[in-house]
Amino acid sequence: MMEAAVVVGLDGSPLHWHSPPDRTSVAIPDSAAFWNVLWEHRDNLAGVAHSHPGSGLPTPSHEDETTFSAIEAALGRRLSWWITSTDRVIVLRWKGPAPLLYRGREVDPASEPCIWLEGLRTLSSYDLQANP
Repeated sequence: MMEAAVVVGLDGSPLHWHSPPDRTSVAIPDSAAFWNVLWEHRDNLAGVAHSHPGSGLPTPSHEDETTFSAIEAALGRRLSWWITSTDRVIVLRWKGPAPLLYRGREVDPASEPCIWLEGLRTLSSYDLQANP
């Protein structure tokens, strides 16, 4: 399994699939190319989803939170940040007042569709037969 990301539009649709060649099972390196995608879509950007290895309820790493904060500061607005494992999804938003105070909740894809979820899991090489 390799981490991957998808840029999500305001209508919930995928705007850009991100799977750079230097990604690993625990990280997606920062890149100017990815920043350019975010900037290009800034007016239609709901947020970014990315994958974490394994199953169970994912939690953001410190690096995730510093990345969220830096992107939001550069764009001048708050976004949604989804993290998926093989079987669960959370969405986080900044709650403040501290710069890195992000809080999340679990998403039920049956009642709150994430139309990008299957594509992100495929891009991350999850076994979709075992984890629909």
